Amino acid sequence: MRKGVVFRAILMSTRRLYLLIFLLMVGCQQAGISADRESSTAKEAGAKTELSKQLKIYESTLLEGTSEQIRIDAATEMLFSEDPAARGILLSALRQSENSAARMAVCKALIQARPEQKRIQKKGDFIQPLLEILPTKNAPEAQLAAEGLLIFEYEQISEPLEKVVIDPLLPVNTRLNAIYALKLQPYKQAVIRLIKLVNDPKQEVAEAAEKALKSLGIAVGLDTEIRTVNMLQSKSTDEFLRDRLVWLEGQMHKLKDDLSLWEERYLSALDEVYSGRKDDATKAKFLSRHLQNSEVTVRLWALDKVYQDRVSSTPNAQLPTTLEPILINLISDPERNVRLKTAKLLALMVELNSAELLLEQLKIEQRDEVRIELFVALGRACQYAFSVDSGVKVSPEVRTQLLEWAKKYLDEQDPIKAQKGADVIKQVLEQGGLGSVEVNKYLGLLQARYKQEKGLADGTLRGELLRAMAGLCARRSVCRAESSKLFESLFVQALNDETDLVREAAADGLIYIDKTKALNILRGFINDSNPIVRKKIIEIAGEVGSQEDLVWLSGKIDSSVEGESEPAWQAMLEIFKSSDASVLNEWIVQFDSPSTKGKLSDEQKISFLLIAEGKATRENKLQMLKDIRERLAGLYKKTGAFEQAAKYFGILQAEAKKVEERDKILAELLDSYLRWPNLEAATKLLDNCLLDKDLDPNHVMVLTIDNYLREPPTGSDPNEVVKALSKINPSRDRPKWLMQVKLWLNRLL
Repeated sequence: MRKGVVFRAILMSTRRLYLLIFLLMVGCQQAGISADRESSTAKEAGAKTELSKQLKIYESTLLEGTSEQIRIDAATEMLFSEDPAARGILLSALRQSENSAARMAVCKALIQARPEQKRIQKKGDFIQPLLEILPTKNAPEAQLAAEGLLIFEYEQISEPLEKVVIDPLLPVNTRLNAIYALKLQPYKQAVIRLIKLVNDPKQEVAEAAEKALKSLGIAVGLDTEIRTVNMLQSKSTDEFLRDRLVWLEGQMHKLKDDLSLWEERYLSALDEVYSGRKDDATKAKFLSRHLQNSEVTVRLWALDKVYQDRVSSTPNAQLPTTLEPILINLISDPERNVRLKTAKLLALMVELNSAELLLEQLKIEQRDEVRIELFVALGRACQYAFSVDSGVKVSPEVRTQLLEWAKKYLDEQDPIKAQKGADVIKQVLEQGGLGSVEVNKYLGLLQARYKQEKGLADGTLRGELLRAMAGLCARRSVCRAESSKLFESLFVQALNDETDLVREAAADGLIYIDKTKALNILRGFINDSNPIVRKKIIEIAGEVGSQEDLVWLSGKIDSSVEGESEPAWQAMLEIFKSSDASVLNEWIVQFDSPSTKGKLSDEQKISFLLIAEGKATRENKLQMLKDIRERLAGLYKKTGAFEQAAKYFGILQAEAKKVEERDKILAELLDSYLRWPNLEAATKLLDNCLLDKDLDPNHVMVLTIDNYLREPPTGSDPNEVVKALSKINPSRDRPKWLMQVKLWLNRLL
């Protein structure tokens, strides 16, 4: 995982750069601050006695505490104490080289005090003890001491610090630690001192100074030292700090770009490794490790993979059991984005038993956007848990608390929050399990919140509230009866609302309550400006409509409004299925009228005529049936469905009573066989005709074959047809036919 190491290294560099920028900003603030004025206030004797007892506890904790944070807390308490004894304990701890933990705790307390800018009694007393730590060979101690010196202005520490860094008699390690302290100081005097050290006789010191300058964006050579120093001295403090800040910001952006690049490469490598896992067990093990990774980016990557597996075209319906507790625990992850993504994921994975932990996190969550997603996920988890045979057990107390949260959200002025509250109330109520008093309470809350929105220009929330109310009237809702009784009149009134979403929800609500009654009301809105409302009315007409709806539905066919014509036609077909033959016969004529002709496609005409054929057959309407079959035969042939055309021409031929009529139908049947193609049926039909009489060149059957051979269909082979015709062996003498076949053979073969 070499890429992972690089990824972490770049991340650490970015964090260090943030620290440098922060220190520089502190320098900007300190540039204009004079030395602290020391003062103290006398305390009462009783208070001093009590503080002394407390100091013993702090001292013991600092020197012997079991954790770093406890030691830092103790040091911090004493640092801001006005008792001189507290400062004495801290100064003593800084000089205890044998107790590194206590030393480092005091340094960190000083470092943390810098941004807080709290008053520290006799702060200057800490300068010498901090400088005395610099000679140590313990690098972390020396670095913390150097950072601790940042609580002072450079003028306060410049003399002793520069004395250390230039003294050739001191150990090199001590001087290198002092160079580190100089590098941290956001003052031009410190930078000038570093420049002068580039030519130090000690090679290690010179190299360290040059390296420190490079880290600050200053490149100094032997021939540029004086010029660089003069340039810095010519700048004011503000100019120097501004230039340093600009450079550091540029470095930060560069590191961020590098980090993004390596992060992208690292995650791409993770993708490759993950996709290379073939079985679910190894994939689950891989995700398990990365869901618990210390890096936020990696945890987010793993959550994305779980999400993709869930919503992909071939979703993994069952989450591996090993991942369930890990995923649920991420609800309380320290990082906001991880909690947010986990909550959104759990809203989809309702089969996980996550309700209890979702509720606990919801109670303590500080980020509003995360809290909303936790609330939504909890609502869906409870909806699933209280459904029939879910297999997930959730305490009724969780549901009770969820409803209280839903009430709070419903009352919010923020429309998104109010909508979420309404949705969760709907999800809980429709599953049942609540007493009638409680059900009516929350139904009343929905109604009241909806009425608050009436008359407002923005009707989005009004529509979302009405949609939730409509859902409670659907068949799946346990409280359907109570909801329908309470909300029906609101749905009727809302049909005149100016907001599209409100009218859509109102139509849904009425349809859920009673489809037939809804259609009687909605017929008055068939030309509503909202196409969604019109489509709902069309669809319900297809379900429960009657003959009176056929007229307005026919007006929607071939509509210029996209997506309306076909639903209207389908609704008409449904009504035709429940109508008698006489109604369908009227519409056969109607579809041929000038006002309707051309509106229907051939396929639509066929679907209608097939319904009419069934009705005419059952009601024994023979003339109507013959007319329908003639139309079907012609339409099938026109659309290239020659097999179906042949079927209907065959039926018509069998029922034809006149010779002229039968011959005409036989010619159509023969043409259908040829174009199908079904040469066996065609030759058999001709053989039967030849039994009756010889076929001369002017016979309708011969003319049909001639027309076919003259303009054969694309992709057909007329030679095959002629070969098949030549194989017909009439049982009687048929010279005209044989001559005609010979002509065809000579022409094509």
